[in-house]
Amino acid sequence: MIIGLTGSIASGKSTVARMLAEKGYPIVDADEISRQVVEPGSPVLDQIIEAFGDAVVLETGQLNRGKLGDLIFNNIEKRQKLNGIIHPAVRKEMLRQKEEWMAKGASTVIMDIPLLFESRLQPFVERILVVSVEKELQKSRLMARNGFSEEEAESRIASQLPMEVKERGADAVIDNNGTLEATEQQLDAILEEWKAEPLF
Repeated sequence: MIIGLTGSIASGKSTVARMLAEKGYPIVDADEISRQVVEPGSPVLDQIIEAFGDAVVLETGQLNRGKLGDLIFNNIEKRQKLNGIIHPAVRKEMLRQKEEWMAKGASTVIMDIPLLFESRLQPFVERILVVSVEKELQKSRLMARNGFSEEEAESRIASQLPMEVKERGADAVIDNNGTLEATEQQLDAILEEWKAEPLF
């Protein structure tokens, strides 16, 4: 069973991913892969430099994520251009890792994909688990975690699909407005219901 784990910014998805890893489920992490594919010397980074110029690279040769983020944040055309470079490489590596886990005997693999709905990756998974949070709590967590102003936090939240849209597309929803214990109890109940077996 391939479970797609998703949520929205500051919804607590990473916390649920950690719980799943601790329970022995193999995780394919889209964010981690998106960092790997742009490492210095990678063909993907070369394409990004070609498209956006040398300013998006630090002196160390690493991608300057802040600079690139500023360039694309309010520019749909540039964002689409960047996604067209990065997404195919990320998808290819995600599928490779999934196949590798299954070859090792995993009957359940977690695909941790923050932008699962935005990137239309539903066909990659068999079940979708959404970690949900109320907007005000999401905003205060984001401001505390990233040092954003209220306006910046609202802008980041607005750049993603509304939480209720994701909930409607989910096979199960974890309400992450309460305690960690409450979140884990919900997770355990869903895993049991889906008969999801850990590997380790």
